[in-house]
Amino acid sequence: MSNIKKRIFSSIIILPVSLFFILKGGNYIVSFLYAILILGNFEVFSAFKRKLTIILIDLILVISLLAVLFLRNDTASSFFLLLWVIILTILSDVGGYLFGKFFKGKKISKISPNKTYSGVIGSFVFSIFSVFVIDMIVEIFTGIDNNFFLKLKFFILAIVFSTTAQLGDLTISYFKRLERIKDTGRIIPGHGGIFDRIDGLMFVVILAYILYTLKIFP
Repeated sequence: MSNIKKRIFSSIIILPVSLFFILKGGNYIVSFLYAILILGNFEVFSAFKRKLTIILIDLILVISLLAVLFLRNDTASSFFLLLWVIILTILSDVGGYLFGKFFKGKKISKISPNKTYSGVIGSFVFSIFSVFVIDMIVEIFTGIDNNFFLKLKFFILAIVFSTTAQLGDLTISYFKRLERIKDTGRIIPGHGGIFDRIDGLMFVVILAYILYTLKIFP
């Protein structure tokens, strides 16, 4: 199986599995987050040697997991926000990978040689599509067709979240480049390790939590 097929296949599996634990809530989501924390820490201490890097990445991981737990349990609005940013980040990653793979083009940075401007556009396109996906999910959950998410504000936020995900990806790539490693692990086919999958999501979830507490969302 080619890398691109592995990547898409992994994303298709990861999304419903993640949504299952989030939807179940309670001990399910707590156990799920603990598992990510344990696997993430194993990867951090295995892949990275610089103490400052380990502290920074671990701190970002812990804060993001706490943000996930808060958004899941606070209100219905925060719950749908959490669902949205997870779906958005996955779609942003897939869109960036597909556009970059097929359209190629100029590289963005030496930090992550595979990142291209066409990939950035793909990430934005797929992120915007996530607005329609989450609006449909809200309708299914509530039974009300009020087009809650289909407002200009959320399309702008989609671009902001996608940009944050891509910058988060570049940030972790920078740390990996310092250690001269490509992936933090090999647990996820086509992606590498846990951090290779959630690098952008960690930053997006933290931003989502900040925006929610500032009442910018909803």
